[in-house]
Amino acid sequence: MLPTFPGGMHVHDGKELTKDRAVKAATVPPLVIVPLSQHLGAPCEAIVKKKDAVKRGQPVGEAKGFVSSPVHSPVSGVVRDVVAAPHASGGKVQSVLIENDGKDDPFPGVDEETDPGGLSREQMIERVRAAGIVGLGGATFPAHVKLSPPKDKPIDTVIVNGAECEPLLTCDYRLMVESSETVVRGGDLVRRIVGAKSLILATEDNKADVAELLRKTIADLRIPDARVMVARTKYPQGGERQLIQALLGREVPTPRRRGLPMDVGVIVQNVGTCHAIYMAISRNVPLIERLVTVVGDAVAEPGNFRVRIGTPVRSLLETTGFRTDPQAILLGGPMMGAAVYTPEVPVTKGTSGILVLSSVIDAEPRDCIRCGSCVKVCPARLTPLDLSLADEAKRYDLAEAWHIDDCIECGCCSYICPARRPIVQQIRHAKAALRKARSAAKAG
Repeated sequence: MLPTFPGGMHVHDGKELTKDRAVKAATVPPLVIVPLSQHLGAPCEAIVKKKDAVKRGQPVGEAKGFVSSPVHSPVSGVVRDVVAAPHASGGKVQSVLIENDGKDDPFPGVDEETDPGGLSREQMIERVRAAGIVGLGGATFPAHVKLSPPKDKPIDTVIVNGAECEPLLTCDYRLMVESSETVVRGGDLVRRIVGAKSLILATEDNKADVAELLRKTIADLRIPDARVMVARTKYPQGGERQLIQALLGREVPTPRRRGLPMDVGVIVQNVGTCHAIYMAISRNVPLIERLVTVVGDAVAEPGNFRVRIGTPVRSLLETTGFRTDPQAILLGGPMMGAAVYTPEVPVTKGTSGILVLSSVIDAEPRDCIRCGSCVKVCPARLTPLDLSLADEAKRYDLAEAWHIDDCIECGCCSYICPARRPIVQQIRHAKAALRKARSAAKAG
């Protein structure tokens, strides 16, 4: 029997819509919008100003803390302005607007090849930090922080996460198909940096072909102590806690106990992150582009695209065209994606997919019927119905007591609820209210 984790559910993955669509380079727009906050942690501070000339790969935002990540210009051109611009978060964030001159001139040092074997652990981590690499599976946690575990938390296993459990998205799949060598080499560099013995490349059984390709790549490259593990296809298998439990039988301590995978000797990195780490260390390439799946019933030509960071969603959708007028645009997939209020928001480091819908189900939520379906599927072993009701009653103290911080916001509860209750949205609202209350209490 293939390994899996408690809870979760089986949903139609819809991968057939784009899995066989080879990656295409998206048109680079005449104007890119580079947000100074594209990661968990402190926002960057602009280090360029209006009318400055910039090169492709040049830093334009400087990290202002250890848990932060610099941002770079994805094109060569001239800075039009540094202003608050629309962002996927729903508001506006300080952003660098750059007019593309079409020349794509690289910043000095970018694209220069380096032998990773000649670099120390510290030098490799610095390259990752300077390249602005964050988790590309959606979490956007700065990669250099994850690669620097405390000495009292030794790492024995690195998992390269290719589960891609979110329905409809296939950009990670196409990356593994088209660039398996850089994914494997990047994972091996991560293992070397953290001093782990074992390297696992993980995927689900709906990607059996890519599992065989990864095994062949490991053999061809003669990577020692590396193996491919295939888990049962189930959502949200790609969550790092769920993947660790499925593959290794180790249970990561909960967030309320400040638990992290490193507490059980594991580091998990997305396949796209491993590819980016390899490119940064071996070729000095900063994170200025990523793969994005564009799909949805309103899209004329769905597919997978290599997109420059800062490309407005509107510009990318001009490439795919529309079958019908879109009624909703989500960044991400159907389970964890978030709707955007304008197509002018840019693609960021965390944008794995763009879902364009021709209609939206506007079901009226009903009272909770206490069926327990949400409890059965919750991978974090919570009682989502209670958290939902606590939010409605504004009893955030109860939500906290019922461990709301352990929720991974996978959306299983909302999907399964027969009463159509927006449970995950209510949980997010309660989390935000708690953060606000905690900040106010801390301020005095």
